[in-house]
Amino acid sequence: MSNPADSSSLSVAAEALRSSELSQKTRFDAPLGPLTSYRVGGCAAALVTVDTRNDVSTLCEVLAGAEGSSDVALSVVGRGSNLLVSDDGFAGIVIVLGRDFAEISVRDKTIVAGAAAKLPVVARASVNAELAGFEWAVGVPGSVGGAVRMNAGGHGAEIKDSLTSAQLVDLRTGEHVWRSNKDLEFSYRSSSVRATELVLEAHFELIPGDSAAGKAQLLEIVQWRRANQPGGQNAGSVFTNPDGASAGRLIESVGAKGLRIGTAEVSPKHANFIQADENGRAADILSLMKEIQRLVFEGHGIELVYETQLLGFDHVFGSGTDIHPDSR
Repeated sequence: MSNPADSSSLSVAAEALRSSELSQKTRFDAPLGPLTSYRVGGCAAALVTVDTRNDVSTLCEVLAGAEGSSDVALSVVGRGSNLLVSDDGFAGIVIVLGRDFAEISVRDKTIVAGAAAKLPVVARASVNAELAGFEWAVGVPGSVGGAVRMNAGGHGAEIKDSLTSAQLVDLRTGEHVWRSNKDLEFSYRSSSVRATELVLEAHFELIPGDSAAGKAQLLEIVQWRRANQPGGQNAGSVFTNPDGASAGRLIESVGAKGLRIGTAEVSPKHANFIQADENGRAADILSLMKEIQRLVFEGHGIELVYETQLLGFDHVFGSGTDIHPDSR
């Protein structure tokens, strides 16, 4: 919940947005559920779509000029495929990257992708350019920006394996920086990207490949995903895998596969997925996440950590993060 000072600062920032060049790209009390794959959750106090780098600069100027804006919570939402939004919504400003940031280009063996580019689209573009090493991303329904922030991965590969550099901007200061792979300090589902930083662009160095072989690999990954992971309203893996263990197998071993709380159910197809009913409630999903944690800890002494990013919840134990994420 916001304190009175935060609410006052948010009102000032909202008025500044209304008076800025971004007024036509800003929505107030904007529903966030439709922007996520869970399709649940409340509204953002304000949602700004930035289509160009000039829009980003304008947003930074607005925030810098609004008194008390440093107290206003910010969050960047990408594809929303790894995000759970509170039923109460988010008392802050949500930023969504638009048009220009979805562009993809190929420079010799380098893929240059905007932060809003979809990972499966980047994967297919790399194969069409006869490059190899990014095929795994066809099975990850997220954006480049969120993938860089959390070092997304799948099928034995991660973003850090091919990323050479990324451009970021600090939304509080407007400072633009390029960070190398080393500077991003990648680890399992984590990076050094700060809560106030927005990923703008990423460069990936790949290796020469055969287009036909690449297309066959893409098809194999898509078919595996359909066979082994559920569709519908879910946000992918709910928990990170503990060292030397599979979160899904741990959950299944304590009898939680198919467990239901209200409008949320542990997928009968894959135990590390939670399915939300149509018109479901984020509170039910979070309650189910906590119950799974409890069962696994009681059964194995292992505390599962959320891979799902939480927005609008206060001080949730076991989330593994206290920041407002750039969600996939």
